[in-house]
Amino acid sequence: MDPVHRSGFCGKRTRIVALYTAPPADATILCADELGPVIPRSFPPAPGWSPDGHRIKAALDYGRGPEKTWVYGALRPRDGRELTMTASCRNSVAYQRFLQVVEQDKPDGQIVVVTDNLSSHRSVSTRAWLENHPRIRQVFIPVGACWLNLQEGWWRIFRKAALAGQTFADPGEIEAVTALATAQLNARARPWIWGRPAPPTRKLRRRFIYRL
Repeated sequence: MDPVHRSGFCGKRTRIVALYTAPPADATILCADELGPVIPRSFPPAPGWSPDGHRIKAALDYGRGPEKTWVYGALRPRDGRELTMTASCRNSVAYQRFLQVVEQDKPDGQIVVVTDNLSSHRSVSTRAWLENHPRIRQVFIPVGACWLNLQEGWWRIFRKAALAGQTFADPGEIEAVTALATAQLNARARPWIWGRPAPPTRKLRRRFIYRL
């Protein structure tokens, strides 16, 4: 990375981190991203057990349905609460519909959305939509720096709570489990604080003094 690009990268990084550490008093900071596609799968019934009490081995086989579901999410670092929405595709129309959900959740004040450089986020139709909704302002993270988007960390928690080890018959089940997992995680949400927490202080049970 040449010095010019490096300085631009560091400048963008500093501005985004400042939104987390010193957010504007009159604005709500949100981190938005898409997860997916989540595809329904159907597994054949288990072969069961042999007459002599041994489990019958069978090759892993499953079928994927034609439907794909994308999960849109926006994390509010101030209190750790999340907004989610499912859509059948990832395009400008679905993204604008999700921004409408974000705007309706906070009826007043400025909204700053930290997101990546996906084409649907920068498309002509999305820019035109944002012109008609001046309360929402997008801030794009540098390319290759997804770790600056706190929504990525929430996705890891969401996968364990909603998707790990699960199979879904249709998009309706994916939508239901998304709503349920979001409600459960919001019930125990905490503020997301940027930076590494200080190590806990260890209380010494015994203290020795050495004399030379």
